[in-house]
Amino acid sequence: METGLSPELLLKAAAVHGTPLYAYDQHSIESQYAKLQTAFSAFQPSIFYACKALSNINILRILNRLGAGIDCVSINEVRLAQMAGVSSQQIIFTPNSVAMDEYHEAVALGVNINIDNLSILQEFGSHYGSRYPVLVRINPHILAGGNLKISTGHEDSKFGISVTQADKILQIVEETGVVVKGLHIHTGSEIKDIDVYIKGLELILSTAQQFDGLEIIDLGGGFKVPYVPGEQGTDLHTLGERMADVFEQHKQSTGNSYRIWFEPGKFLVSECGYLLVKANVIKKGPSRMFVGVDSGFNHLIRPMFYDAYHHMDNLSHPDAPPTVYNVVGNICETDTFAWDRQLPEVQPGDILSFRNAGAYGFEMSSRFNSRARPAEVLISHGEITLIRKRETFEDILAGQLY
Repeated sequence: METGLSPELLLKAAAVHGTPLYAYDQHSIESQYAKLQTAFSAFQPSIFYACKALSNINILRILNRLGAGIDCVSINEVRLAQMAGVSSQQIIFTPNSVAMDEYHEAVALGVNINIDNLSILQEFGSHYGSRYPVLVRINPHILAGGNLKISTGHEDSKFGISVTQADKILQIVEETGVVVKGLHIHTGSEIKDIDVYIKGLELILSTAQQFDGLEIIDLGGGFKVPYVPGEQGTDLHTLGERMADVFEQHKQSTGNSYRIWFEPGKFLVSECGYLLVKANVIKKGPSRMFVGVDSGFNHLIRPMFYDAYHHMDNLSHPDAPPTVYNVVGNICETDTFAWDRQLPEVQPGDILSFRNAGAYGFEMSSRFNSRARPAEVLISHGEITLIRKRETFEDILAGQLY
């Protein structure tokens, strides 16, 4: 695995801004976006970045400049996107289990709305009729994704309206006059099997035939990102070719064509991110060596929450003899980033780097144990720019009444 940012540059970022520190490689984001454009050039979809992966406003501005829209799951994400300069029609609001007042606010903000349950569709249609066309999220009953916790399209998932309930959607359309302008599908994250995408695409195109005047097919995201050395991601070139064939066959057999949308998140920002930490202690136990670092699952929860693998580097001493460690955090819980991980021998004070930390890293961070969240920097053409200040004790107190 080749790092996009040099160890020297990462060490400089840590020296200037301290640790723990999130560092993001702008070139990586631009490269990932270009890969999507190339792979799907045959049908030229619109790309909406799923900003729940990493919502720093500076990252949103980069994606906006590249031509991406923004996929949002909360009103605050919508506001961030608009502050980043994204036009309302380039924003999708796809919430889950929220009250009607958030949909009213989304209407006031003028964004695309994606509804994922029948009761809200009924209420929305009764209130707005045909005045505000929406997309509807379909649950395809497809189990896919790298972990059950990130699989969102299976039969028992809370997401979407079951594909078997399309008749109920149409009944609400007839009763209320609500206009369904698009259908949305998202089966999960970390999907490598191209057949899963094709199955979902064929299902949503078949379902689309029941709706008059449909304009948009939104295929979500979920493209696999390599985390483990030697691992392969989604073959986007082959996927693009097969999808183009399906779209063409559908058009020839039905005469229908649609605007195609994608909503990748992790694919665009995972590889851009590095979490830089400092080794505080080296501890020798009866059977294991531990490296204790100045971070924990309050800053990067994926290894603990998803059993996720993050490749690590000893930036300070990359050529030291290999040694096996448990890499653990400073949180007062079982807080292990990696078991039995081989690293160049670590000394107290060494700077370690966790790769693939751009997606759901800072975004899922917290103040557990009353520890502050890290700073964030953006690195472009060798320049290091602070894009979020490190939190302070005063930030932890902010909002408390005392």
